[in-house]
Amino acid sequence: MKKYIVLLRGINVSGKNKLPMADLRSLLNDLGFQNVQTYIQSGNIILDADKSKSVICKKISQEILNRFGYTVPVIAKTIPEWKKAIENYPFSIENEKIVAFTFLDNIPTNTKIAIKNVGDDAYKIVDDLVYLYCPSTFAKTKLSNNLFEKKLKVTATTRNLRTTLKLLELAKT
Repeated sequence: MKKYIVLLRGINVSGKNKLPMADLRSLLNDLGFQNVQTYIQSGNIILDADKSKSVICKKISQEILNRFGYTVPVIAKTIPEWKKAIENYPFSIENEKIVAFTFLDNIPTNTKIAIKNVGDDAYKIVDDLVYLYCPSTFAKTKLSNNLFEKKLKVTATTRNLRTTLKLLELAKT
């Protein structure tokens, strides 16, 4: 068994795609995953599985569609991948409220993209991850999941520094 951090995109946002965490944990246990934990209501999961990341993502996405009737993109990372993402953050982390990680479902074929009028906000694309530094605040930044999905032609979901660190901590226990 290998431990994974699994992220769901677009659940429990503005009353859309409601998925109670108790129901999600039940679904994951029914799929045979072990040591299932969820963290807050935005689709953060830690679990053990003997399957590959792609199989895990497909199984979870399909079962959410079967049970709840909507499509939810799913991204899975191993613990070493998660640690590496944190360790390689290229910007200052002094103000945790402006630090985030956009996880991608695969490595984009083109990482040379132009984004206009981002002000002091910055991003760096490394493999299947976009590092974000947003002094303008996340409410105002143009560096969104939708933008990266459109420009990079991938699925993306973002987590702030606090959540990213907490998921690693939970995965270690």
